[in-house]
Amino acid sequence: MADHHTPLNVLFLCTHNSARSILAEALLNDMGQGRFRAYSAGSSPRASQQPNPLGLQVLQRAGVAIDGLRSKSWDEFAAPGAPHMDLIITVCDNAAGEVCPIWPGHPATAHWGYPDPSQGDAPEDTKLEAFRQTMHMMRRRLELLVSLPADKLEKACLQGTARELSAH
Repeated sequence: MADHHTPLNVLFLCTHNSARSILAEALLNDMGQGRFRAYSAGSSPRASQQPNPLGLQVLQRAGVAIDGLRSKSWDEFAAPGAPHMDLIITVCDNAAGEVCPIWPGHPATAHWGYPDPSQGDAPEDTKLEAFRQTMHMMRRRLELLVSLPADKLEKACLQGTARELSAH
């Protein structure tokens, strides 16, 4: 039996680590009640990448803490001494032709595709609404994840469990 006092480390990956993966990281840390520890990273963040301000705004409005959120490369998590990840979830949208990062040799992975709310040149309020909708979609799926019984989160089951949630 796993020790249920040890939080499950979940890494959310997308290309730039500025919008979707940041939303997911903040939401899961907010909702995880100590059972989950969320992180996020990008496979190729731009040089001076920052979390998208609209994403931070919708999180704050929803009462979710945004302290310490920053865009970073997944190389950080491959470095010695980095926290070990139990689950890696890509949140980019395959349909948009984005290249979803592949994490080598990792135990459990799932793909939860969301369109990029920061894409295109829509007016600010349209984008803000896109961020809000993305946040709500993620929250619904993460609620399913955090409400799972402990046995569904055991190493052996985690792969199937995370993949089942991608269908929601």
